[in-house]
Amino acid sequence: ACSQDYGLTPEYLLQRREEVKKAQEEYDNYFREQVKLEKEVNKAPSKTMGPAKVDVPSPQKYLLKHSKEPKLAERKPFKYEDDELHSKPPIPARTDKPLMGLHSNKNFIKTNAVENIMTVPKKPQPVYAYTKKGDKQLLEKSGLIPKYIKKKDYGLTPEYLLQRREEVKKAQEEYDNYVKERMREGAMKQLSGEERHNILQLHHQYQGLSVVTDTAPKKYRKERLEQEMKQLEKDIELIERHKTIYIANN
Repeated sequence: ACSQDYGLTPEYLLQRREEVKKAQEEYDNYFREQVKLEKEVNKAPSKTMGPAKVDVPSPQKYLLKHSKEPKLAERKPFKYEDDELHSKPPIPARTDKPLMGLHSNKNFIKTNAVENIMTVPKKPQPVYAYTKKGDKQLLEKSGLIPKYIKKKDYGLTPEYLLQRREEVKKAQEEYDNYVKERMREGAMKQLSGEERHNILQLHHQYQGLSVVTDTAPKKYRKERLEQEMKQLEKDIELIERHKTIYIANN
């Protein structure tokens, strides 16, 4: 009786199940054909599982103990590359007999005395002691010997600086000749002191601006001077660097 009140009769349930089953059969996914195509294109047999067929190991070649361990190379006797060049003469055999009965007329005592008298004695290497215990170091590398001031070119201008100076001098002469030629033709004129003062006066006005720009005229004046200063920054630097400046008439 309770199921009939809510409409959950057996007939209704059977009818509802058939409608759901029919709806599932009639459903057509929009991406079905795309999924089929991707499945066929991306097929890669034996891609992750290895080859389909592999060689089966022979029963006679079964795995032995310690067969996978790394093996050392065969031991070879060590030999220097220059052994043959610096090898000592072989030891005389036991059966070899020294030559007997050989005499020399050389006076070894007199010869040794003459060699010692005529030999120039070796000069000891100059060293210096830098501790109270007598620890020594070479004197040449200590910096105590005036070695560089005794050179022939000590205190002289290097050759490359002389060459650079000549090049700069030659370039300046060529520039001066060019300027004189242009001034003679009337294409250029020299910047006067009054014009220089007018340009530098702008910088003086900018430095005298008020710190607080609380009014519109002050703000406008500051912005105008800043724009002019940015425009004349390079010109001011050029003026301060060169005493004489030439300006083209056109």
